[in-house]
Amino acid sequence: MAGSKRLTQHDIAKLAGVSQATVSLVLNGTDTALDRIPQDTRERVQKVIRDTGYVADPIARRMVKGVNRILGVFTYEPAFPSAQADFFAPFLLGIEEEAQAQSYDLLLFTGAGVGGRRKIFADGNRLRIADGCLVLGREFDRFELTQLVAGDFPFVAVGRREDAGGPVPYVGGDYAEATRVLVEKARLLGHRKLAYIGPKGSAESTADRWKGFSEALKDKLDLSLHIPAVNAPAGETLDALLSSGATAAFFIELADAIRLEAAAHERGLSLPADLSVVVIGSHIRPERSRTQFTSFHIPREEMARQATAMLVRRVENAEPVQQILLPCEPVEGETLGPAMRRK
Repeated sequence: MAGSKRLTQHDIAKLAGVSQATVSLVLNGTDTALDRIPQDTRERVQKVIRDTGYVADPIARRMVKGVNRILGVFTYEPAFPSAQADFFAPFLLGIEEEAQAQSYDLLLFTGAGVGGRRKIFADGNRLRIADGCLVLGREFDRFELTQLVAGDFPFVAVGRREDAGGPVPYVGGDYAEATRVLVEKARLLGHRKLAYIGPKGSAESTADRWKGFSEALKDKLDLSLHIPAVNAPAGETLDALLSSGATAAFFIELADAIRLEAAAHERGLSLPADLSVVVIGSHIRPERSRTQFTSFHIPREEMARQATAMLVRRVENAEPVQQILLPCEPVEGETLGPAMRRK
């Protein structure tokens, strides 16, 4: 019988002297359902399965369980190849590693809306091909996030997200605390006048950095300069910093800090002897420097791994919403030193 055709559950049922429904329960049933089958019946079915070498059809079994063992990945910005590849690559690596460990395949969604803007719920949306979806991006579409929260489709955000009609499941980095730690380190080195180069929001990752920075100032430190933009001309930024009296500048973007260092070098100035620089950003614009800037490490791979594991739990066990922030360890670097008195 086994040599002539593929065995079916019907065949196993005949050999074991039970109904096909009983065989299906033994193969796919929950513990509660299995308790309704006598022990000797279960053992008889399992013996026939062992003796015949029966292997369940994986597609049929997935249909019974209601899962395809596919996780979707949606990014609001192009993940690769692009100028943002360095930003997304660690996330994608962590997702891939954990999905493989959990025996899930991955499906990349690239839905586009009006004007090429990526939309999760674009026309012809195919989200439900996957069992659940991981969502990445610097800024999410708030309307779409509200739809996800209100729906029954399992998802997890990589990065902290504000409530959207309800709590959002996420795994993120604790940028506020990491920034606070670096401000405190600057204070202990004698810095009293600080500058902040970058916006206050609106993305949660940006807002968290500003929150950590502003709360750490308290009554002990002064914000001497705030340039609420990125990619400003380095020379103008350096002029503003020197005029403000700030002795330490906190940059949202690594690229801006690199270009400021070059502008300072052209004027015979050096970091941190003449100006301390701290980078608290996400390093999304690809530029390279031999200088190791004082910063903090963003655990992107671990964020992605834990988010993927969380999504699997939500798919398989309907786990309730969890929100996890991982610590961001300080990077000593070479650009934060004792405060120098300005003439």
